[in-house]
Amino acid sequence: MQQTTNTILMIRPINFRMNEQTAVNNYYQKVLDDLLPDTVNAKAQREFDAYVEKLRGIGLNVIVVNDTNEFDTPDSIFPNNWVSFHENGTIALYPMFAENRRLERREEVLLAVEDAGFIIHDVVDYTEAEMEGVFLEGTGSLLLDRVNRKAYCALSPRADEELFIEFCEDFEYFPVLFNANQTVNGERKAIYHTNVMMCLGETFAVVCLSSIDDKKERKNLLTHLKADGKEVVDITEDQVNNFAGNMLQVKGANDERYLIMSAAAHASLTQQQISKLEKHTKIVSSSLDTIEACGGGSARCMMAEVFLPKA
Repeated sequence: MQQTTNTILMIRPINFRMNEQTAVNNYYQKVLDDLLPDTVNAKAQREFDAYVEKLRGIGLNVIVVNDTNEFDTPDSIFPNNWVSFHENGTIALYPMFAENRRLERREEVLLAVEDAGFIIHDVVDYTEAEMEGVFLEGTGSLLLDRVNRKAYCALSPRADEELFIEFCEDFEYFPVLFNANQTVNGERKAIYHTNVMMCLGETFAVVCLSSIDDKKERKNLLTHLKADGKEVVDITEDQVNNFAGNMLQVKGANDERYLIMSAAAHASLTQQQISKLEKHTKIVSSSLDTIEACGGGSARCMMAEVFLPKA
């Protein structure tokens, strides 16, 4: 088992904008009032292309699939929410909260991964849960410690406890559950995705401990991370607002480990936090300002890790 991969799938947007259907519980999204939709999309495409170039520059194998005009899919740039790829050749398809995000699940995307030389043996499909109004949004909702077989999940309208447990049983992960909140207009509200407030690396974890209001839940999370030998780098809620929790460790050329994040996330970190992280991994950041503002997601959300066996 490995925690990091050299191959990621990314979807190049063609109709990127703020998705009004996800804004109801993603409090990180903003309307850029002074920009026309075409301008927002063009800016997002420029950020996307520069980001892909940076990733390929460190030796990452990036499979890029273009979004289609066939559907209205403003969030297609975040494929990690609808699919996950596993070492045994299984993929999981996930139920999505926003109706227009369900249209992102396209056969062509899976075929592109197979065309890139990977084998899909089996599909575990959870999408019927949408009929019941039950959701679990892929590796947005689930943080997988693939080596220690633990799955971390912050419960929210987009992460259902029973479905999370079912996933853990199907894929043989031990469930670690908690509630993570952010302050919205003076009220504590659930953070929509676990991967906004937490990142799991091979030997470290970045986590916003203050978002976990329940002390027992916080202690339980720390106990699991420390038992697995991970150095915990605590971040603040303000840093979470700058997407400092939305990072992903990958394997570049010559098996070099890199932690990928946005420029805003990188700028929000203290020198002490950066030094802690650099003991474990190199840092690479790219400007994703438009994508973060309108999409309410960042560097990690844009990458679906491919762990499938090679053909």
